[in-house]
Amino acid sequence: MYFVTSVGDLQELNPFIIIGCGGGGEKFSNFSGIESVGFIDDNKEKQGQTFCNNIISSSLAEVVGNTDARSVAIMLPIGAEGSALKYAVQAIDLGMNVVCSFRSLPLHSNQSLLAFAKSKGVQLKEISPRLDVIRSVFGTAPECCTEVLPKLDYKPETPVVFVGGTSQECGKRTTTRILGKTAKEMGLNPGIISTDEMGLEQPADLNFRAGSLSVMDVASAVMGSIKYVEEEKSPDIIFVEGQSSLTERGNPHPRGLSAAILVGAQPDATIVCHRFNHPYRQPVGITEEIRAIEAVEPTKVVGISLNLRNFTGDKSKALFSECQEKYGLPAADIYQGGASILLDAIIEYTAIGDVEK
Repeated sequence: MYFVTSVGDLQELNPFIIIGCGGGGEKFSNFSGIESVGFIDDNKEKQGQTFCNNIISSSLAEVVGNTDARSVAIMLPIGAEGSALKYAVQAIDLGMNVVCSFRSLPLHSNQSLLAFAKSKGVQLKEISPRLDVIRSVFGTAPECCTEVLPKLDYKPETPVVFVGGTSQECGKRTTTRILGKTAKEMGLNPGIISTDEMGLEQPADLNFRAGSLSVMDVASAVMGSIKYVEEEKSPDIIFVEGQSSLTERGNPHPRGLSAAILVGAQPDATIVCHRFNHPYRQPVGITEEIRAIEAVEPTKVVGISLNLRNFTGDKSKALFSECQEKYGLPAADIYQGGASILLDAIIEYTAIGDVEK
């Protein structure tokens, strides 16, 4: 079998040339008993720099010729599969054993590479995602690693508004949509990104289910969506719908998804939604959600969208005043002119310019 099962498997292949001078390369070189004699990176800015007590080179053949290396470790990220394959073929052809990461070169889909290594009399091994462990625990697991998107680091030029909330089904999707619709009516050119499979109502420029992705891919998916909307629409402002909550109890599973969307959005401003007397969710509260959001990202919560669907009583008008006084933020019912109130707060905070109302 070509999977690495222990650090002992790696130690038997010492010494190593490591390809990829980032987190993966450093982690590999830090394995107990690993001897690294050279580092390779395609990034010209890194070449010639010291990394893990070695000078980063651009030439695998040169480092192979100048060291006693027996093996090459390819530690490249998602999105670098082409480079990983290039280096693997070159290393095998040079008579080197190869250890690769499932992120950059999954061997189950590269059987010809395994055959090439066998023909050259060298070993080709993969650091496994260990889905077999998940399968043994739960009885099921994905067939392969579900992390597939390249890791983006994109900062938008357009002001971004994240619409978060204190729980699931508290009004995030509706608030995002109506904020976008109202922004257009106010003379702005908004971009609206829905991150839920139920985001079928207009307006929406992009609609995908963030929960279908590996949590490692969610931030990239959101950044890529923002970049796409910027390029396609040149918007004045972009609204990103959040999912679930950072603090909700009783259903912890989507909380990481909420954080990943927030991180990917990198919002300038945030609106928090809250549903009173929620019949089947356990929100902790507005204060806790605001604190959590502003701790995760350097954003500012500028308004509260209140969902009164399960609110009983005749003091709804007083409720908004109470919320505004308690949290120091404008609070509004999105269905009752609330979008305009919240947009005023967003526009004032982001300073996107005067809009003719």
